[in-house]
Amino acid sequence: VVAVSAAVYHNLAITADGTVWSWGRGAEGQLGRGDEYDQLLPKKVEALGEQRGVAVSAGAHHSLALAADGAVYAWGMGESGCLG
Repeated sequence: VVAVSAAVYHNLAITADGTVWSWGRGAEGQLGRGDEYDQLLPKKVEALGEQRGVAVSAGAHHSLALAADGAVYAWGMGESGCLG
């Protein structure tokens, strides 16, 4: 693990190969798995496909990832424009 971001109820991590992982409460889709289920153990954020993550940030009910090519990905609750 090369980076971690912790919110109140969910967490994100990046491993050395750039894979982004999430776990915790998923009620607002902030885990990035296309559902709203909680996940007790880290699980790969499959929606990023082959993109290599270089930074992550866990918000209250949303998540962000910066890819190696400069693209920014956001998922979760989009209230108040927090997803961009």
